[in-house]
Amino acid sequence: MLEIRPSCEHCNKPLAVDSTEAMICTFECTFCKDCVSGPLREVCPNCGGGFTPRPIRPKNTLAKHPPSDKVVYKPVDLEAHYKKHFSS
Repeated sequence: MLEIRPSCEHCNKPLAVDSTEAMICTFECTFCKDCVSGPLREVCPNCGGGFTPRPIRPKNTLAKHPPSDKVVYKPVDLEAHYKKHFSS
C-alpha cells in the first residue's frame, strides 16, 4: 500500500492526500509536478526512473488506511543530478 507522503522531497511543498500535483516513481519517491517537470526533468534523482501521478486514496478508506505523516525533505543537488542522468 502506498504511503501517500505529505510533501515534495525537493521543495517541501505540501501535497494533500487528494492532491493532483503529487508525482511518484516506482520506489514511491514523492515530488510535486512543478519539480518533476522543471528542475528534475522527469527523472527521479534517487533511482533514475520516471514519474507517474500519485493515485488518490478514496476518502472512505482514509480512517483505516491513513496517509503517512513522514516528511522526506532532501533537496536535490541539481548539478549532480544533471551530471548523473543527463551527461553523455
